[in-house]
Amino acid sequence: MPVLAVIIVGVFVFIFFSGIRIVRPTHRGLVERLGRYKRFAAPGFNWIIPIVDRMVQVNITEQMVDAQPQEIITNDNLNARVDAQVYFKVKPDEDSVKCSQYNVNNYEWQVVNLARTTLRNIIGTLTLKSANSERDKINGDLLTTLAKETRNWGMEIVRTELKEIDPPKDVQETMNKVVKAENEKVAALDFANAAEREADGTKRAEIKKAEGIRQAKILAAEGEAEAIRLVNDAANKYFVGNAQLLRKLEAVEKSLQGNAKIVVPSNTELVNVIGEMAGILPLKRPGE
Repeated sequence: MPVLAVIIVGVFVFIFFSGIRIVRPTHRGLVERLGRYKRFAAPGFNWIIPIVDRMVQVNITEQMVDAQPQEIITNDNLNARVDAQVYFKVKPDEDSVKCSQYNVNNYEWQVVNLARTTLRNIIGTLTLKSANSERDKINGDLLTTLAKETRNWGMEIVRTELKEIDPPKDVQETMNKVVKAENEKVAALDFANAAEREADGTKRAEIKKAEGIRQAKILAAEGEAEAIRLVNDAANKYFVGNAQLLRKLEAVEKSLQGNAKIVVPSNTELVNVIGEMAGILPLKRPGE
C-alpha cells in the first residue's frame, strides 16, 4: 500500500507539472481540448490537462516579414527588381488571437504572398521613373490593400516599406548618363549666367568710366570756355582795338614761363607794351 500510494502521488505530481504552461507578456494562449477551442490563456501561470488539452501561444508583438525580391514588369515594359517589408502585429484581444489561428493558415506566409501580389498590381500600372519617384504613394497603396485583405485575420498592418526598385543594369547605366548630362547642363547654364553677370558688370563699369571721362572733358571745356570769356572781357576792357597785340603778349608770357629766350624785333610795338608794363620808357625809333 505505501508503494502504491507513492506511485499514485508520483503520477499526480507528474501530471500536474506536465500541465503547467507559462505565458509570457509578449504572447497570448489558446487552449484546445480534444481539438475544440476551450478558453483564452492570459500572460502568467496556466494549467492544462496533459494529453487532453493543448495550448497554442501566439506572439502579439510587432513583427516584420520580407516580401522577398521579385521581377516586376512596369507599364513601360521594363523589368524592375522590387523588394518590400511589411510590419504587422496580432491584436491582443481574444477574438483577434482566435482569428489569427482559425481564419487563416500560417498568417506570416500569407502576408508575404499577399504583399508580393499587391506590389505586382501596383507597380505594373506605373512607369519605372514614376515608381521611383512615388515611393510614398506605393507604400500607402500597399498598406491600404493589406489592411483591407487582412481585416478578418485578427491582425493590424502597422506599416509597409518599399526597400528597392532596381531597373536592369543597362537601363540603370542609361539613367545615370541622363542624370549626369542633366547635371552638366545645369552646371553649364550656371556658368553661362555667371559669365553673363560678370560681363554685364564689366560693361556697366566701362560705361561709368566713360561717363566720368566725358563729364571731366565737359567740365574742362566749360572751364576753358569760361577762361576765354574772362580773357575776352579783359581784352575788351583794357585792350580795346589791340586784340592782336594781346595774343602776342600771351604768347610771350607762356614762353617766359618755360624760361625760353625770345628774340623780339626792337622796332615792334610789342617792345613798347612790355616796357610800359614793366615801367620802362618806350624805346624810340631811329629818326624820332
